[in-house]
Parts: sequence; C-alpha cells; structure tokens
Amino acid sequence: EVQLVESGGGLVQAGGSLRLSCAASGFTFDDYAIGWFRQAPGKEREGVSCISSSDGSTYYADSVKGRFTISSDNAKNTVYLQMNSLKPEDTAVYYCAATGPITIATMTFRAGEYDYWGQGTQVTVSS
Repeated sequence: EVQLVESGGGLVQAGGSLRLSCAASGFTFDDYAIGWFRQAPGKEREGVSCISSSDGSTYYADSVKGRFTISSDNAKNTVYLQMNSLKPEDTAVYYCAATGPITIATMTFRAGEYDYWGQGTQVTVSS
C-alpha cells in the first residue's frame, strides 16, 4: 500500500521559513515523481513544486520560484519542500502527491495525474 505522510507545517511569521517533509512508503521511489500542492480556504488546489526522483529535475509554480526549494533523499524515500520568505498568501494546507515517471502533465501540476496523496499539513503565515 502506497502511503505519503506530510509533516513540518506550523505557524510562522511573514518572512520566516518552514521545511515540509513527505515520507513515502509502499513503492519504488526512484521511478516516481513527487509533487507538492496547496489549498487555501475557498480556493482551488494549486501545484507548488514537483521533482523527478529519477534525475532530480525540479519544477516550480511562478508564485514560489526563488523562495521554495524541493529536494529528495531517495535513501530515505522522503521529499522536502524548503519554504523561505513566506508570505501570508502562502497560508494553506500543503499536500504531497506521487505519480509515475514525470510527464508534461505532472510537471505542470495537473492534480488529476497524481495517483497518491497524503493527508496534508497546515501552513499558516501571519502578517
């Protein structure tokens, strides 16, 4: 059974940092792409970043470029999202999701292309 477990969310002041973790189990990590999505109250879920576990290529939404960094530790089957210079508009529930080898659809954050989802972790940025 594939499981994704996010952690690392919390409350932080604007300008601060958080690092989210997504621990994966139940599949061969090297063959998958992992993405981070977020959903704020009353808004649609949006893609934030994704990484290809096979070659380490990374992709970011324009809204987080230069502030967020995604990375993976294949030995630990864990993907991280380092979030710096946080803004109040970054407040949301953050989800990690997994799919097969990365494609144009998954690197452009089509949520329906991701097969497995975690339960989410809340990130709140105060002004």
